Amino acid sequence: MRVLVVEDDDAIGDGLEDGLTEQGFVVTRARNGAEALRSDPGDVVLLDLGLPDMDGRDVCRQIRARTSTPIIMLTARAEEFDRVLGLELGADDYVTKPFSFRELVARIRAVARRSQQRVEVDDESTIVRGSLIIDVRAHRVLLRGSEVKLTPKEFDLLRFLAAATDAVRTRSEILDEVWDVNWYGPTKTVDAHVATIRQKLGDSRWIEAVRGVGFRLVEFE
Repeated sequence: MRVLVVEDDDAIGDGLEDGLTEQGFVVTRARNGAEALRSDPGDVVLLDLGLPDMDGRDVCRQIRARTSTPIIMLTARAEEFDRVLGLELGADDYVTKPFSFRELVARIRAVARRSQQRVEVDDESTIVRGSLIIDVRAHRVLLRGSEVKLTPKEFDLLRFLAAATDAVRTRSEILDEVWDVNWYGPTKTVDAHVATIRQKLGDSRWIEAVRGVGFRLVEFE
């Protein structure tokens, strides 16, 4: 598996490069945003937000605009706003420094596995829920005839909720299906993605929160 590590701090970057290589990954290192954007993203991108030449969130946005390669943000910013904003820009996961190397490796493998499963998508070609159309094969979402741009993870989450309209999906079910059964992150990740999908659909009523349980897609015109 090819991993692009975007990290300007040599103490962290060199350690990641050596450790991931020992785990069997093929590692490419970029020390700033410009170098990252010139590099092949490989199969997974580890992206530090605190880069010397540009905001890592801008790098995330530009990488996501040209590829669906999974992006894991590495950040010292623990505030929820920064995490949610990164997810809205297209990141698939985030790890707050300092982090466990074993956990990071598990997350890399999890997002890569989910990405591969998207490539091997099943033959359930179209899901129609009122004015919402989900084209599974093309990975497109149409709302009242207009395309809604979703990140790969947002698409998978919406598709999972739409597969059983009005059925409540628990956070644990969503994490197991959309993320991975070995997911190490907080369940708040689900809430952040739901908030972004609601915003992109233009109406929060599409996804209803069931307090203490989870979420369900509500079909309406």
